[in-house]
Amino acid sequence: MTDAATPLHDLDLRLVRCFTVVAETGHFGRAAAVLHLTQSSLSRQIRRLEEQVGARLLDRTPRGARLTEAGEVFLPLAGDVLRSSARAAERARAAARPDRITVGYITNIIVTPAVREMRRRHPDAEVRTRHLDYHEARTGLLEHRVDAAVSRLPFPTAGLRVTVLYDEPRVLLVPADHRLAGRPSATLDDIAEEPQPRVADPAWDAFWRVDPRPDGRPAPDGPVVESVEDKIELIASGQAVAIIPATGGLTGMRPDLTTVPLEGVEPGHVVLAARADDRGRLVTAFRACAEALLTGPATAPAP
Repeated sequence: MTDAATPLHDLDLRLVRCFTVVAETGHFGRAAAVLHLTQSSLSRQIRRLEEQVGARLLDRTPRGARLTEAGEVFLPLAGDVLRSSARAAERARAAARPDRITVGYITNIIVTPAVREMRRRHPDAEVRTRHLDYHEARTGLLEHRVDAAVSRLPFPTAGLRVTVLYDEPRVLLVPADHRLAGRPSATLDDIAEEPQPRVADPAWDAFWRVDPRPDGRPAPDGPVVESVEDKIELIASGQAVAIIPATGGLTGMRPDLTTVPLEGVEPGHVVLAARADDRGRLVTAFRACAEALLTGPATAPAP
């Protein structure tokens, strides 16, 4: 290695990307396939990066590739550099397209009335929509994948401007043959021993399982699920129950599921979020459309 390392701003981002893929896969051969390079070409790229950094980052082993101590330090910083460059490019593209807005939304939230009204009021603008996972509202906004996001709380709101659009009662989702099915209402005491599916996001998980319960007891644990479809199948099979928004629409196409109104639980909140520093005309216009038209259904669906 050379004694004088290349300044950080002169690092070749293509080489940084090569390094992160090798680090993630732990193998030059697999990384080369992901990057559509030959192994010899990838090895040369890594050597060039190590020369720029001024330190050896990877060691070849019989089983693949291993990070050196310097590589362990460099890897998270390399990820930061790549993400920062991606955000810079996206912001530049957004600035070059002032007449475009992308509206994000999560599953079982309808944004169509506000989107149609935006297109009617601003025929010169390109109004797009993009589905987001339940936990992606903030990251989608800060990474400039969307310019406005209609989602459910809770999610981190630092750096965002958040407007509550409407409240949603929470209901209990159970199999159609469950002992509580058909009841006019239920309480948390009725499901004190019933397992509930868990998700990876701690704040979301705590809110939708009401964990801990008002008396301080933990909510019963259930299996971890990664998708709404997995949750529905788990409940339909009788292995769990779930607390969901009354307007979630999860029972419309499943005759083997039903909902029961849940008493003593505060409602959820559907919100519009945007970047706090975004005062663009289209974001402002969409906020007005959303506040006027995204007000929730007139009545909650019957259980």
